[in-house]
Amino acid sequence: MTRFPALIALALLAACSTQPPPVDNNSSTAATPTALLPLVIRSEKGAQRFSVEVAATPQQQEAGLMFRKELADNGGMLFPMAPPRTASFWMKNTLIPLDMLFIRTDGTIAFIGANTVPYSREPVSAGVPVAAVLELRGGRAAELGIEEGDAVQWGGCAVPGEKVASDLNFCPG
Repeated sequence: MTRFPALIALALLAACSTQPPPVDNNSSTAATPTALLPLVIRSEKGAQRFSVEVAATPQQQEAGLMFRKELADNGGMLFPMAPPRTASFWMKNTLIPLDMLFIRTDGTIAFIGANTVPYSREPVSAGVPVAAVLELRGGRAAELGIEEGDAVQWGGCAVPGEKVASDLNFCPG
């Protein structure tokens, strides 16, 4: 009979113990970009406006667009580089093809990694220091006639006169 009360006491202790919640390795609230920013690319075909997420922190930049199943035609993700540096990206855990636009400090597009291959570990880089990298849906740059040398601005500089909810502005030239 003395075993039964001991078992009940152990069961109650186990039920009251605190355990950390399970970890979801595919999701990180800290890495989820939330800020949307207006971005405009000016090319020979005219101005193209996008509303992009900003991957500002190292955690957000590491996660990027991994595990996303779709990306809006006029959406994307901006990876600011402060200070400017030679950036290299890959497609590990990225489910959809992307166009990667590497943007120089003068605001021009240095290189477009077009239709990058999902899951590829092959690095994509402009090979020169850049102020930012912009990721768009794969093939979108070609659809819109966006080319190397086209000019990019974001934040209040991209849409003068409009109220912008971010202080992240890029106004080269």
